[in-house]
Amino acid sequence: MVRRLTVAVAGAALLLAGCSTEPAPQAAGNGAATASEAPASGVDASLAAYDLDGRPAKDVIDELDRLPVAERPADLMASVRVDQLVVSTGQEEAALELPEDQFYLSVAPFVDQTHECFYHSLTTCKGELGGKDVEVTIVDDAGEVLVDEQTTTYDNGFVGFWLPRDIDGTLTVSYDGKVGEVDFSTREDSPTCVTTLQLA
Repeated sequence: MVRRLTVAVAGAALLLAGCSTEPAPQAAGNGAATASEAPASGVDASLAAYDLDGRPAKDVIDELDRLPVAERPADLMASVRVDQLVVSTGQEEAALELPEDQFYLSVAPFVDQTHECFYHSLTTCKGELGGKDVEVTIVDDAGEVLVDEQTTTYDNGFVGFWLPRDIDGTLTVSYDGKVGEVDFSTREDSPTCVTTLQLA
C-alpha cells in the first residue's frame, strides 16, 4: 500500500535532509492523501530512474541502501521509519508501507568517527567503514540468535537487517580484531539507524 503526500520544498528538506536525528512530529490524521488525491509523479519518475517504481518498500530500501555512494540519486531523499519508507523529491513526498511484522535496522559501526542518526536516510547517511568485511551477531533478549553472519558493509558504511517488530536485543559487530556491542529495539518509538556502535 502506498500513501502519497504533497509537501512544500522547505518542509521536505527539513524532514529528510541528512540523517534524521529525531522523530518528526506526526501530522493530525497522518496528513496523508491517497494516491488518487495527490499523485506523486515526481517521486515515481525518480524511482523509475532506478527501476524501483511500483516495487515494494522492502525492495526500494534494499536497493537504495546498497547503491554505491557515487550513484546515489541527488533528486531523491528516502527515510526509513518504523512502519513506512518516506520518499521525497523536495516537491512531492510518498509514504510506502513496510511489512507489519518486520523492522529495518541499519547499523554503521565505527572506529574513530560517527554522526547522530535516528531515522536512516538511504541516500544521504554515510558511515566511516564502507565496503569492509564484518561479522555480525544479533540476539534478542529471549536469547534467540537472529543473525550470525559474515557480511560486507555497503559503500555508505552501513549494513541493514530485517528483524521482527517489537523486540529488544543486542547487536555485536567484529572487524579487524576490534569488537563493539550495542543494545537495540524494534518498537514503535525505536530508531532505524544505529551509529553508536564503536569498535575497540
